[in-house]
Amino acid sequence: MRDFHLPGRSPVLATGGMCATSHPLAAQVAVQVLKEGGNAMDAAIAGAVLLGLCEPHSTSIGGDLFALLKPAGEERIVALNGSGRAPAGFDAAALRAEGHTAIPLTSAHAVTIPGAVDAFCRLSADWGRAGLAASLAPAIHYAEAGMPVAPRVASDWARAQGTLSGRGRDFYLVGGEAPPVGALYRHPEQAEVLRRIAAEGRDAFYAGEVAEDMVETLRAAGGAHSLADFAACASDYTDPISGTYGGIEVVEHPPNGQGAAALLILNILSQFDLAALDPFGAERAHLEAEATKLGYDARNRIIADPDHTARLEHLLAPETAAKLAALIAPDTALPRDLPGTEAVHRDTVYITVVDEDRMAVSLIYSTFHSFGAGIASDKFGILFQNRGAGFTLEEGHPNEAGPGKRPMHTIIPGMLRQNGRVTMPFGVMGGPYQACGHARFVTNLVDYGMDPQEALDGPRLFPEAGELKVERGYSDAVRAELAEKGHNVVVPDVAIGGGQAIAISADGVLTGGSDPRKDGLAIGY
Repeated sequence: MRDFHLPGRSPVLATGGMCATSHPLAAQVAVQVLKEGGNAMDAAIAGAVLLGLCEPHSTSIGGDLFALLKPAGEERIVALNGSGRAPAGFDAAALRAEGHTAIPLTSAHAVTIPGAVDAFCRLSADWGRAGLAASLAPAIHYAEAGMPVAPRVASDWARAQGTLSGRGRDFYLVGGEAPPVGALYRHPEQAEVLRRIAAEGRDAFYAGEVAEDMVETLRAAGGAHSLADFAACASDYTDPISGTYGGIEVVEHPPNGQGAAALLILNILSQFDLAALDPFGAERAHLEAEATKLGYDARNRIIADPDHTARLEHLLAPETAAKLAALIAPDTALPRDLPGTEAVHRDTVYITVVDEDRMAVSLIYSTFHSFGAGIASDKFGILFQNRGAGFTLEEGHPNEAGPGKRPMHTIIPGMLRQNGRVTMPFGVMGGPYQACGHARFVTNLVDYGMDPQEALDGPRLFPEAGELKVERGYSDAVRAELAEKGHNVVVPDVAIGGGQAIAISADGVLTGGSDPRKDGLAIGY
């Protein structure tokens, strides 16, 4: 339990339904949908689509999503892969011939076909109750009426505005600048797109005038995209993967997401007695940093498009974790430049909803880097993701960019299950941090008995680009001790990630937590 003398927030308790996400308007809209008779899927779609307007640097209908869901009255978990593919005309060899060693982040080459809209439509049709139009109505309203810009959003928007180019600056800046806290932001063109999707379904986005707008914009920017690529976009149901930590089953989305890396890090950490260590001391911090370096190095070698990920069993095998754990020395840091800990991005949105019938949804939705590729379609202002930057240009690598392939993704929804019962949907934002963040969140719960809010509140660290980024929540003494072990310790400019979770007790109580690093909250009734 937190110290009530100090700033903080309590977990939110309720027995009916609950939403936890990174923006108050989106959380409120989701709960409103529940109260009006929608289920958790209707509410999650409503909140997620609105987040693309409340936090446009973090996500867009020009992005991708992954979802885990627990149907009402069941304890099975269903996974949906809503990530898009590289266009059929993509040519990695041509980029290498031009001298590129990585896909340029703000180029049309980095734009994969947006998968989120197809996924929203499919999830609504297969699992929703209120209908797609009801889920999209709140976002349509706010896109036209305007949304006041929240403090964390304003900070991130200003930091990332230089990514925007061309028409992207017209749609996502106000007077050439990021809007300040409290300013009303409107996007009526996107309201029109959502209105068409509500009436006509996915084809309103992947065919016709909207698709033509996107294709023409991307081709003018040098992309190989075609109307056929958009028409062929389809989300896929797949089987979740899982592992056990401290008697709790951790369920993750399979590749092309990095959920397997989270399970590997947990398997490595299970070789140590974390519970005996100070949760915010140097010893635990060191072990987590080292396990993350090793886990991400393995991730980058293996995880790719599902059809090209050949060694997943090896990644998840206990003996793999045991061998990697043996490489960790208690007082000496591993090399700082292990592949997989390179600097990437920070922005994503996550939403989780549980309804009265105990359907649970864990959904994560992103454009990869802040403002994605920085390119928006000319007419409707649809902001494109740069998920193609998740590919490598290394010839012969499983994750080599190629026509029709899905890139390795950093976004991962999670769920926990104990004794066969789903006990918590959860997610952690923060780009590459997410697999490390899942491991930290789970170990906070299991080894230190924290509630969902405490587990999200605690200070974080992440090894990235040769540095060990340690939040200010750690003491100077801990930072000094980590430096003595050989870590290049820095305090990051921006807080590390975000996250939300809802615990589901056996007696029907919901306990929600929402990360204070973002503007959002948990709301229940």
